Amino acid sequence: MNTKETIEIAGNASAILTALVATLAGVGYKYAAWKKTKCLEDYLRSEKQKNITSREDKGQRSILHLMARVGLTESEILQASFKSRYIKRLLTTSAATHLANDILLEYDPLGKSN
Repeated sequence: MNTKETIEIAGNASAILTALVATLAGVGYKYAAWKKTKCLEDYLRSEKQKNITSREDKGQRSILHLMARVGLTESEILQASFKSRYIKRLLTTSAATHLANDILLEYDPLGKSN
């Protein structure tokens, strides 16, 4: 086997290996995003179930509360809420200024939030 053939084989092997690594990285990224979404859904579902008899607490939680309890960043929580059809986003406004105060997230058992 001469040098040219060796280089061709190495080039083909590296192209296959690159595709394989990229595919594994993509699958890992998708799995991590799914896991975060599932974690957020599970927490919001449990909060809604705890307070099912209370008319005052509908299981709505602020992003700051969720950051502390679930252990995700603000960005991860928002991304998970947009990916999930079971998480409803609600906007609260100030009575005095009529400007947005906070985003509350709530579990929607019907899955019709998007």
